[in-house]
Amino acid sequence: MAEEEDIMMDDTSIAIDDIEEEGGFDETKSYNIIPFIMERYKKADDYREQDEQRWLRAYRNYRGLYGSDVQFTEAEKSRVFIKVTKTKTLAAYGQIIDVLFANNKFPLTVEPTTLPEGVVSDVSFDPKEPKEISDRLDEIESPYGFSGDGKDLPAGATQKSLMDMLGPLQGKFDDVENLREGVGKTPTAITFSPAMIAAKNMQKKIHDQLEESSANKHLRSTAFEMALFGTGVMKGPFAVDKEYPNWDDNGEYSPVFKTVPQVSHVSVWNFFPDPDANNMDEAQYVIERHKLSRTQLRALKKRPHFRSQVIEDAIAMGENYNKEYWEDDLSDYSPEHAIARFEVLEYWGTADVSMLRDQQIEIPDELDDFDEVQINAWICNDKVIRMVLNPFKPAKIPYMAAPYELNPYSFFGVGIAENMDDTQTLMNGFMRMAVDNAVMSGNLLIEIDETNLVPGQDLSVYPGKIFRRQGGAPGQAIFGTKFPNVANENMQLFDKARVLADESTGFPSFAHGQTGVSGVGRTASGISMLMNAASGGIKNVIKNVDDYLLRPLGEGLFRFNMQFNYDKNTKGDLEVKARGTESLMANEVRSQRLMQFLQVASNQSLAPFAKFQYVIREIAKSLDLDPDKVTNNMDEAALQAEIMKKFQQPPEAPTPPAGADAQDPTGAGGATIGTGQVPLPQEQGFSGNEQQQPTGQATQPTQATGQQQGPMGQLQ
Repeated sequence: MAEEEDIMMDDTSIAIDDIEEEGGFDETKSYNIIPFIMERYKKADDYREQDEQRWLRAYRNYRGLYGSDVQFTEAEKSRVFIKVTKTKTLAAYGQIIDVLFANNKFPLTVEPTTLPEGVVSDVSFDPKEPKEISDRLDEIESPYGFSGDGKDLPAGATQKSLMDMLGPLQGKFDDVENLREGVGKTPTAITFSPAMIAAKNMQKKIHDQLEESSANKHLRSTAFEMALFGTGVMKGPFAVDKEYPNWDDNGEYSPVFKTVPQVSHVSVWNFFPDPDANNMDEAQYVIERHKLSRTQLRALKKRPHFRSQVIEDAIAMGENYNKEYWEDDLSDYSPEHAIARFEVLEYWGTADVSMLRDQQIEIPDELDDFDEVQINAWICNDKVIRMVLNPFKPAKIPYMAAPYELNPYSFFGVGIAENMDDTQTLMNGFMRMAVDNAVMSGNLLIEIDETNLVPGQDLSVYPGKIFRRQGGAPGQAIFGTKFPNVANENMQLFDKARVLADESTGFPSFAHGQTGVSGVGRTASGISMLMNAASGGIKNVIKNVDDYLLRPLGEGLFRFNMQFNYDKNTKGDLEVKARGTESLMANEVRSQRLMQFLQVASNQSLAPFAKFQYVIREIAKSLDLDPDKVTNNMDEAALQAEIMKKFQQPPEAPTPPAGADAQDPTGAGGATIGTGQVPLPQEQGFSGNEQQQPTGQATQPTQATGQQQGPMGQLQ
């Protein structure tokens, strides 16, 4: 693959200089390192041969191809291949991807350590703190004291000011007099968590870098090879100069180049680790094999510490790519002509200091006492096109190899295809027999007595064929025989082999869409029980993803940022944690459990012990929502509570009229409301103006109900 993302090198890295000598370039500097690297490469290549055979069988089973080791008899006509391996592999791959990209975020978090050093966990102050409380708090303050407070430090304690341990909040509380370490102890106290703030800042930066580097694309490729071959490999982080489109005020294209970390997928076929190691922590070296075109090889000259003239010399020697035996099996089309590519080996690992000094490589003074150091070297056509000391601190090999199923006695793991290799063979065999038997039983076997037929006739049978008979009884010269049908017995054995495949892989057929589940699986609760039971196998796989891929990737980005992209707002005693296993729990189940906990914690006696902010954020995650967008922090929550309090206050009661009883619920001012007819004109009690009623219109009496009469005589 084209290595645009190859190497990030510190400008101060110690490298072989690309200096022109009078007689050309002094290649004697690299004469010793090339045999050293080639010897290690051959050793790793030879050790991998058995693993390559396993991977080839896995690939053939995935593609539905028979290898040369499968011999068919002349009687076998069917060549059918039932690709159950492909179904199981894609099911496992899908579950891994669901975990990696759950909630649209990588399951990586950065958290302070249990006892963070250098950055205080919590600080607080109370702007309304009374003096008597201040004096009491000073008495129970930490016995370690702070610089200038006059306290004696106990043995082993360090005299470091609290102001120097604020991390990202450095300089924010210079004017605060009663700043203390720990959570606030008064109702009006304000608490800050510098260590947590630094952790969240670093976490956001890592997630942004993963998105910038298109890590999701590379992770998908890694997860696929992990499920199929048993091991997935990633490389990084490395720094690249990324081009961002930009147009100036005049409309001219003026791109902006920004150095960003990059990660990439490395195919397991091009990965050659230390054969004596069982994991990357034990590996002394790793070699990656590149297949580069002439253009790609020349592009390396633009990268730091690549020797331009040596690259041109290697190109002038011609293409040197040697095709491995397994490449023909992986390719549907295998060209017979030579491959016009260059084979480049990238070495990361240890080398003796004496060997480097013999090649006039300057060793830093701090490494004088070391017998060996880590280097990075690139060779092509027996030429060292690049060699530097490992620029990362601490020096680590920037590769991650995650096993699908851990093999404690080998570097490479075991995948889905290998686990069901035998059952795939059985299913193919029983299906071929069933097909061949169905073909035979569906046709007649023709018997011919040639003594009763005229000699020299064509004995082939087809509709309308006429045979000439010269003797014998009718119907005895040619007749058909029905072959027995035993395909059902073969299909029963096929189904049994499929059940064994479910058990060997840990992926039952109903988990990837097979219908016809009987028994307990016919109900929704039964299916849920079966799915929970089936998730037990994948939990170990996801744990391997956490331990061997996600956590090392996060730690690599953490170290990269601290070394090459330092920001004081991200400094702290922090640790990277992989949360892939937490994503296995169904969101519905997690949401239900969180709601149950929230109900329990709502009890007034238990509420002080619950971290409601964390619970609310986890509920948002279980609903596939971004907690940073849908939840408030403590300051925002306090402001929101004040706003809601104003809206939730009951409206003020209206002032009762004079003389009315304010406590009377009837609103009648304490009087009794009677019922009866309104007095008409000329009747006793009438106090209105006497008016003449319109002709033909009767006067309708109304009842006194305590309501006002409307203009049309209707009650309002």
